[in-house]
Amino acid sequence: MSYDVFVVGGGPSGATAADDLARAGHRVALLDRAGRIKPCGGAIPPRLIADFEIPDDQLVAHITTARMISPTGRAVDIPIENGFVGMVDREDFDEYLRARAASHGAERLTGTYVRIERDRDGTHVIWRDKASGEERRSLTKLVIGADGARSRVAKAEVPGGDKIPYVIAYHEIIKAPPANDTYDPDRCEVIYDGRISPDFYGWVFPHGKHASVGMGTEKPEADLKQATAALREMSGLTGCETIRREGAPIPLHPMDRWDNGRDVVLAGDAAGVVAPSSGEGIYYAMVGGRVAATAARAVLKSGRAKDLALARKLFMREHKTVFRVLRSMQDAYYRSDERRERFVSLCHDIDVQRLTFEAYMNKKLVRARPLAHLKIGIKNMLHLTRLVSPVHV
Repeated sequence: MSYDVFVVGGGPSGATAADDLARAGHRVALLDRAGRIKPCGGAIPPRLIADFEIPDDQLVAHITTARMISPTGRAVDIPIENGFVGMVDREDFDEYLRARAASHGAERLTGTYVRIERDRDGTHVIWRDKASGEERRSLTKLVIGADGARSRVAKAEVPGGDKIPYVIAYHEIIKAPPANDTYDPDRCEVIYDGRISPDFYGWVFPHGKHASVGMGTEKPEADLKQATAALREMSGLTGCETIRREGAPIPLHPMDRWDNGRDVVLAGDAAGVVAPSSGEGIYYAMVGGRVAATAARAVLKSGRAKDLALARKLFMREHKTVFRVLRSMQDAYYRSDERRERFVSLCHDIDVQRLTFEAYMNKKLVRARPLAHLKIGIKNMLHLTRLVSPVHV
């Protein structure tokens, strides 16, 4: 069978692209290797739930408070006003998205991507069937590479695809304890402590009957398992049963180019679309899948390969400023424990709390409060220049 679009990778990005294209009436293949669960805190904002029509039964927890913890143990609780942060388990959530794409007409294929070949008949995706172990050959007009931070599609087909910088994320899914003085099933915890991560952060995210406990770092010498063990001890979770352990690379910033100008466009982690500072990826992956599908539809309609560039243009038009602000924040505050202490101190400010979560929930910078922005900017400058001490101010 030949396809209009062959999607490589069945995570949130690839599944979203396949679903959008199938709903539009295109012949779509969705290739996923199956059996792998990406390490992920699992947080999704209300905008994702609305934009991508996620049913409530996919949410394993509704988070109403975020706790920021500094290197000295200072804890700042931020209430999530006018909403909540949803939590999903990637094992079930990703499969739900793949099944939804299939229900709308996408053909699911189970196996691994090998390479792309081209001849007089067109573009062929060579992939290895998981059941038989044999190589298959699928003719397609376009390919969407949604195969992760170390994308083989990107490496072979798109300039710069072999040079994507990334951090390594590792987490352990544990059996959640009953609510107690240190664990709240409605509260996520973000730990800014060099003992856990020298350049990023650790987390404890409730998942209903389970919880995700993990950390990320760009430092290759860091011992991820030892750091996570320390985090579990710090959080009173050492005695909890471990369900599974997972690790994977997380890209640091969007690639400068997402397509090869011919027949391939990237999406999700393969294109580098993970938010700096927060490491948030699910929402941006799904948006990346949607804009990749939009670009593919444009090419199929116009016949112009240059329309593949539409994917990056659409994404960056809406999210470039947010990514730039988050990158500046990460560069300013994640470099040392002294800076992390100051960052958590800033989180005491009620305007910081409100603007941060309004931006997170709606995925855009909040511009309606100029005086609040001015005050935050002044406090930020005072902390970075060390003109104030990192205490509750």
